[in-house]
Amino acid sequence: MKLVTYRRHVEAEARLGALVDGLVVDIAMLGAAAGVELPARMLDFIAAGPAALRAANRLIEAGIDSWPVPGVLPAANVTLLAPIPRPAKNIFGIGLNYVEHVEESARTLDTSRDLPKQPVIFSKPPTAVIGPGEPVRHNGALTQQLDWEVELAAIIGTRAHRVSKADAMAHVFGYSVMIDISARDNRRSGQWIVSKGQDTFAPFGPCIVTADEIGDPQGLDLWLTVNGVEKQRSNTRHMLFRIDTLVSDISSCMTLEPGDIIATGTPEGVGAGRDPQEWLWPGDEIECGVEGIGTLRHSVIRA
Repeated sequence: MKLVTYRRHVEAEARLGALVDGLVVDIAMLGAAAGVELPARMLDFIAAGPAALRAANRLIEAGIDSWPVPGVLPAANVTLLAPIPRPAKNIFGIGLNYVEHVEESARTLDTSRDLPKQPVIFSKPPTAVIGPGEPVRHNGALTQQLDWEVELAAIIGTRAHRVSKADAMAHVFGYSVMIDISARDNRRSGQWIVSKGQDTFAPFGPCIVTADEIGDPQGLDLWLTVNGVEKQRSNTRHMLFRIDTLVSDISSCMTLEPGDIIATGTPEGVGAGRDPQEWLWPGDEIECGVEGIGTLRHSVIRA
């Protein structure tokens, strides 16, 4: 199932929907029409667990004739927000998780040439999140080195505390797309949160595809263009630390909870790794996607 957070109009509340054949089906209205209580918000739906997902799937699969008319809208007539507009806590970012990106970062960003022996973890605050089509803000007073990174995002479905690699994937609810916008000249003594966590630095969406719809998350193509020119193209099979390792490693020291987001790292092709280096500027257009999930498009504007 493809799940979205949408708004009917500017002043309407944000609600949970399923994206089906160009239509957005309101999950709470769908449940109410069938006498089943289902949440109206993404975080509440994830927290409700597998039973809620099974119920929603069953009602969607019953077909359009059984869907409540007021709860079905053309996707073109709604505004899609970030699937989780305000995460409950910081996004877990993973640095240097593709071998080629390790090499290009060592060449231009003073990171080690040695492959990491453990996942490199940083974070992006909830205030960094923006939804599909919202602008990325370039604050020229802070950065002259704004960069791009396309990433597969994994969303946690059930509490994970010290879980093994063998059990880790059972805790994943689904997957989405994220752009890890980075101000390369804002790193501070090796710390990345100022570089990674500024407002609008986490474009996220357009949907969450539930794990049952993704056959193998370690076999997905991902790509990014700037102004129509391809900058990144790779496949998640090239991750140094796979998703099961990431979930197990993070949960060994920090409890993962429903709705937590892991941005799993980016492949080679970032602006900092190019010769000469390339940066994002106001007026630029970024587009990226992950196979089986969808695409994001964002303009860069002056802050």
